[in-house]
Amino acid sequence: MSTVPRIGIVFRPQLPPERLQAFVRTAEQAGLDDVWLWEDCFLEGGVSAATAALAWTDSIRVGVGLLPVPLRNPALAAMEIATVARLFPGRFVPAAGHGVLEWMAQIGAGAESPMTLLREWVTAVRALLHAETVTVAGRYVNLDRVALDWPPASAPPLLVGARGPKTLALAGAFADGLVLDMPLTAAGVAAAIQTAAAQRPQEVVVYVGFTGGVDEVAATIGEYAAAGATTVVLQPDGDEPDVEARIALAAAARTRLRA
Repeated sequence: MSTVPRIGIVFRPQLPPERLQAFVRTAEQAGLDDVWLWEDCFLEGGVSAATAALAWTDSIRVGVGLLPVPLRNPALAAMEIATVARLFPGRFVPAAGHGVLEWMAQIGAGAESPMTLLREWVTAVRALLHAETVTVAGRYVNLDRVALDWPPASAPPLLVGARGPKTLALAGAFADGLVLDMPLTAAGVAAAIQTAAAQRPQEVVVYVGFTGGVDEVAATIGEYAAAGATTVVLQPDGDEPDVEARIALAAAARTRLRA
């Protein structure tokens, strides 16, 4: 496995939306590959923020990790993802997941079987993004001859945020890759990938905390890449006072790895 994965940084939703423009432009100018956004309740919308971030930049890829599936009808989700993918081909990566179950219950969207909901949702949305006509009568997802009029020419990978073994296995069977949250060691990443055991080529996105200076950050990224991560996303603290310095540190580590 290459020791030089894609390298990105998280725009934490604890930052106000009006700081996103400067953040993504700084990340792009610094040479980072990705900016990843979160859709934590009740902070910032993931698709709207991603669309703005993509419009403000030219080449950087923007991921949303993750979109809580109880919040969205799968047909609407597919429409939103397809629209962004057509506007910014190859630059948008959505990831879906259970969401924080307490938050889902708080808004009246809790599911008795989150695993069933996630499986039905990912299967339907992925099929719609691949220009299929979908009819399904599931426990949670019910679609009658639904097809997108404007599917993307090339469907973006639909990832799943996973922690436990059942969700990892679901991601391997039905999605195009994984988003793995902190805190996971490199060995934990390797074990998660083994549990997923996807048949399709996977993207494996791993969130990693900052670990010191440039040498330490570069070494940490290399360890996760060797474990199977294809994208390492560095995660500032929620109360980080100088996110620009964190962007610069991530970019320096990327340069070090590519030297």
